[in-house]
Amino acid sequence: MKKALLCIFTTIIGLAASAQNQKFEPFAKKFVAGYKELRIPDLELSYVSGLQHIGTAKAVQKQVDFFRSVQMGLAAFDPKALSLSQKTDYELIKYETGLNLERLTLETEWVKDPPAKIATGGIITVPNGKAWYAYLLKRWVSMDVTPDQIYQFGLNEVERVKAHIEAVRKQTGLSEDAFYKHLDGPEFFTSDPQEVQRSFEHTKSAVYSNLHKLFSDTVVPPLKIEKGAAQQLAQTPGYYDNNTFYYNLFDKPYNKRQYDWLFIHEGVPGHHYQSSIASAAKVSDVQQLFFYIGFAEGWGAYAEELGKDLGVYKTPYAELGKWQWDIVRSVRVPLDVGLNYYGWTDEQALDFWKKNIRGQDDIAMREIARIRRWPAQVVTYKYGALQLLHWKGELMKKQGSKFSIKDFHDRVLNHGSLPLFMVKENVFRK
Repeated sequence: MKKALLCIFTTIIGLAASAQNQKFEPFAKKFVAGYKELRIPDLELSYVSGLQHIGTAKAVQKQVDFFRSVQMGLAAFDPKALSLSQKTDYELIKYETGLNLERLTLETEWVKDPPAKIATGGIITVPNGKAWYAYLLKRWVSMDVTPDQIYQFGLNEVERVKAHIEAVRKQTGLSEDAFYKHLDGPEFFTSDPQEVQRSFEHTKSAVYSNLHKLFSDTVVPPLKIEKGAAQQLAQTPGYYDNNTFYYNLFDKPYNKRQYDWLFIHEGVPGHHYQSSIASAAKVSDVQQLFFYIGFAEGWGAYAEELGKDLGVYKTPYAELGKWQWDIVRSVRVPLDVGLNYYGWTDEQALDFWKKNIRGQDDIAMREIARIRRWPAQVVTYKYGALQLLHWKGELMKKQGSKFSIKDFHDRVLNHGSLPLFMVKENVFRK
């Protein structure tokens, strides 16, 4: 009798789940169509541009009505009864709905009394600026975080990276003053584009030869290495675009310490590799609507940590290149919160920079200006990378000898672009 009742109960649950599955598909399809119809602008680097593209009060209300109706529709589903792919869509729709409604609350207030001119001194200088920054922070990193949490996170990272730099200095046997003086020596710089090209090709060869140690998929689409021609991007050492890694060699000598970490970040197994894996992933129409910078830039920065296993960072100075850029990224995190949320002046920001970074004063004001223009964007690199490092550490501790770095990387990459909290779910899913 008990066995029969259990069978009946199981059948009822199965039928209920099947009904949920059948109802969810048209709901998700309707969400995709409605979202596309709204033509919501993409997240913009410049807060000024983002605010300029806020629609009319009528357009804002149309978005509010849509996302509120979606919120009500979500309540009809039990995610536990959905298939795995449907649950992914459910979580994405729920996440995007909540975050968009938070944005629309701010936009509703904005359109009631928009300023005649948007202040360009930083987002903290616009009406409700601190609330705007708190929203943008969550949007950029795709996690539910607060400015205070990110500020403390940044301070911790500054100290961690400074310790790595000090460890490299000790390897060289030089005093602190002699060490930093040596780093400015001519042997670390070149103006010969052929030498730069050869060096990046050498790094590429080493990385490709060792990729099998860390990744299941070692078939990488062709990646070209070329000298950049975009003068507007000259301030960055390099970038990735359309299956090409560009290094920027213009009027200043190229820092040789950038060869290894930069190729890894922009090329393989960084952005080029990640995008090739993502393009092969089978994702739903819902997932195709969104791209998460916090995951993409976090992965690029995380990949730099793999340098030694990938056959590069052969000298203390090659490894130092990674940490010298990482200290810049780390310092930018507290600066971002300080300037955009706590109301720091440029002078306060510059003092913080000089206190924590030695030998790179020449780019300080450039970075401070960037942070004021592009609030929260600089946080993505460090925050995403550290989440991945922490999750890997947790799995290694939990699984011991059974831990597989290839499986970890598969779990991170093989599901396409997702918010970080959903990447975490895939990492720890049994």
